Amino acid sequence: MTRTSLYALALAGCGLALPAIAQDVDEASVEDEGDDVVDPQNRVVITAQGRQQQLSDVPVAVSAVSAVELERSGTSDIRELNQVAPSLLVSSTGNEANGSARIRGIGTVGDNPGLESSVPVFIDGVYRSRSGNALSELGPLDRIEILRGPQGTLGGRNSTAGLISIYTREPQFLFEGYASATYGNYDALRFEAGVNAPLGETVAARIDGIYFQRDGFYTDVVNDTDINNRDRFLVRGQVLFEPSDRLSLRLVGDYSQKDEACCAATFVQPSQAPLARVSTGLDPFTRPAGGPALTSTSNPIVPILIGLGNDPRAFTQDTFNRDIYMTPGRTFEGETEDYGISGELKYDFGSVELTSITAYREYSNWQASDTDYTQVDILYRAPGDDALAREFATFTQEIRLNGSVGPVDWLIGGYYANEKLQVRDNLRFGTQYGQFVSCRLAIALQASLPVTVPDPSQANCFSPTAFGILSSGAVFGAATPAIVAGINNLASISDLGGTGDVYNQTSNNFALFTHNIIELTEGLNLTLGLRYTNENKDFDAAFGNDNTVCPTNRALLGPLLGVPSLAAFAGGILALSCQGNSTSELDGISLADSRDEDKFTGTAILSYKLDPDWLVYGSFSRGYKAGGFNLDRSALSNPLALDATNLDTANLQFAAETVDSFEIGIKYATPMLSVSIAAFNQDFSDFQLNTFNGSFYLVQNINGCGVSLAGGDRDGDATTGVCPADDVTAGVTSRGIELETSIRPADDITVGFGVTWAETTFADDLVGTSQGAPLDPALRLLPGDNMSNAPELVGTASFAYTPAIGDGGMRGLFYVNARMVSDYNTGSDLLYGKEQDGYVVVNGRIGLTDIGGMFSIEGFVQNLFDTDYTQVAFNTPFVAPQQTYSAFLAEPRTYGVTVRAEF
Repeated sequence: MTRTSLYALALAGCGLALPAIAQDVDEASVEDEGDDVVDPQNRVVITAQGRQQQLSDVPVAVSAVSAVELERSGTSDIRELNQVAPSLLVSSTGNEANGSARIRGIGTVGDNPGLESSVPVFIDGVYRSRSGNALSELGPLDRIEILRGPQGTLGGRNSTAGLISIYTREPQFLFEGYASATYGNYDALRFEAGVNAPLGETVAARIDGIYFQRDGFYTDVVNDTDINNRDRFLVRGQVLFEPSDRLSLRLVGDYSQKDEACCAATFVQPSQAPLARVSTGLDPFTRPAGGPALTSTSNPIVPILIGLGNDPRAFTQDTFNRDIYMTPGRTFEGETEDYGISGELKYDFGSVELTSITAYREYSNWQASDTDYTQVDILYRAPGDDALAREFATFTQEIRLNGSVGPVDWLIGGYYANEKLQVRDNLRFGTQYGQFVSCRLAIALQASLPVTVPDPSQANCFSPTAFGILSSGAVFGAATPAIVAGINNLASISDLGGTGDVYNQTSNNFALFTHNIIELTEGLNLTLGLRYTNENKDFDAAFGNDNTVCPTNRALLGPLLGVPSLAAFAGGILALSCQGNSTSELDGISLADSRDEDKFTGTAILSYKLDPDWLVYGSFSRGYKAGGFNLDRSALSNPLALDATNLDTANLQFAAETVDSFEIGIKYATPMLSVSIAAFNQDFSDFQLNTFNGSFYLVQNINGCGVSLAGGDRDGDATTGVCPADDVTAGVTSRGIELETSIRPADDITVGFGVTWAETTFADDLVGTSQGAPLDPALRLLPGDNMSNAPELVGTASFAYTPAIGDGGMRGLFYVNARMVSDYNTGSDLLYGKEQDGYVVVNGRIGLTDIGGMFSIEGFVQNLFDTDYTQVAFNTPFVAPQQTYSAFLAEPRTYGVTVRAEF
């Protein structure tokens, strides 16, 4: 879909359906009151400002999605929120623990748990250590609030882009229960049940459970299995104590587990990425130019992959043909366990209310993988507790006091979080790694020799004739013995690498905050908020590695790195021998470091209630996200110059991210119509970017430069593009307009619409630190372009019709929603071939509810038109510089039937 047609469709949607802001009551339960029907929007009570307020009275950009809307949209984890919140994008990539949430185009990219989320997730007021931790069944919900823009003066963890607050259904003082069963395609089976009961006049309890199983969306042709399946369950129990009108205590305990294979990827074909080209060099300032198509056999790496055993069908099938061709015996199996307990205490002193939320949570995940995503055994993680495992143990304590004194509605509080994170990894080179990367060297020498050089039938991938010429000294002269030995050593790498790397990080976050609403005159309020945050992180790591080829080749080829005519090729051999700092020189080596930082952030909002229906406001906020450590040994140093006796942990550190945000908005709410419009401008400094460059994950802070770098940030040279420190500016800007509206033309009809237009762009001239150091060459395409996964235009629309059928209380249900997205690039390095054309995803639900006052039956479909689109495209590992791309695909069409009973 072209951008023009998408704009037209979005504008046409304004006249059709207008939903995204949902109700917290079932429209079917609202009695016919004629002109006096209560506007559902005015009944949405949220706590976005730490107090119970009607949504229409809150002078901040917030979407409130009710239990009814969540159920109708099929929301079982936070990914489905994309359908009802246009400013939000939640995606997952190479691991179910790696969910990334973005608001207004801003989010934390990549799979590195050392980076905290720009959009954190809270469930019942409890911080989840990373947003990916919420990619599981959520159970019965009361509502979800999505706050846009920097947060921190109201409590909890601070953030730079926004936050997602999920509120589960609380115990009630009545006896009720429910059970539901769902069957769908891909042999999906989902069972959910719960019961709520009073245990006396002051105690109520409820328990809910969910089990979900489904076959995978991908077929592993080689190993005869499926991948991206579902096998998960959740149990949550709650107890509510209310011994008096002043005191309440809610205890929540939950346990969830997943035993699933995730996450497969397919090759991006030229038909899917018509602009995709392999780079044979860079033009001076802009884009890769020239070269063969991605998976064509004219791309020299493709015949190599086929020659080493990859099925040719992997390179000719459609991108969205979900057959995959993995290495025999490799797996994507993984396990996730998540559990915790929390207590929320509220006490009303009369003029002051106390809220205390105490929680302890543990989360663990490991994920095996055929990490090169090809049938050739290049890179893998064996299943087990050390397969890219991450474990979080988190204790949080939040205390808030709020009350009123004269014209001031005040709130003060404190927050403490202790987070212990351990990452374990067993990433290893596969049995064909040495042979494959030797083929890359052979391709590089093809232009220098008059015969065919690559020959994947040979152990070192050099044809005997070519290797004979090379061994004669015709190419490298006196250095030939070292070069030849280096190639043969490299080719011998087979099943070597990590035997167990362990990273530990302990974080202590302490904050004091205040948020005060001052009534200047009737209807005119000034809100002032301030937060002080102190963050301390202690880090240590220990490495295990059996790759002895790296030090052997380092000793052999190191002297050649200083010879200009030999440095490039000798350096290539050495880099491939030691890729990602995989070397036995690190075996048994440990290191440690710590960092401490603090920051003042805050907000100021001026709002005016023109009359009961209208609210206007303007605000400024400064947000902050802590710096940290890149938990990846690849970042320790350049593998060509590794000194295991003097490792510099400064190479692992990245700075704190900050944002200055301006916003103006207007809200209108009447019994039949509610509208919310916000315009925003956000400037991010030291933006934390994580990108995969084809060999390892690179974490770099992104800043702008106030003077021209004359293309020094785009020329592929790591030494050019220095900016004077005094001229360093913000590196990322997000600006745009948001519209959300809901209409209720009749008791049984609700329509809604939401549009976000956002330009989330990098500065024209970019540097890598606040001191003006050059940008990494892997990011050379970023200057002046849009950020990845940040479409300029997103529209959401929904229509709900719940007519009465007969006189027995039964109602029909017809519900449909849609999300419309303009073109964007899915790769954080913005390489061609990673673009995603605009698309529309439509979901629907139809059925009968309140049958006999107890039963309902509903049919549903997600992705009605089976729209094909990519979540993230990435460089196929180790295949660069002859690039092919792989892609994590979005889910195909799913459908099924749900039967539900309530009592």
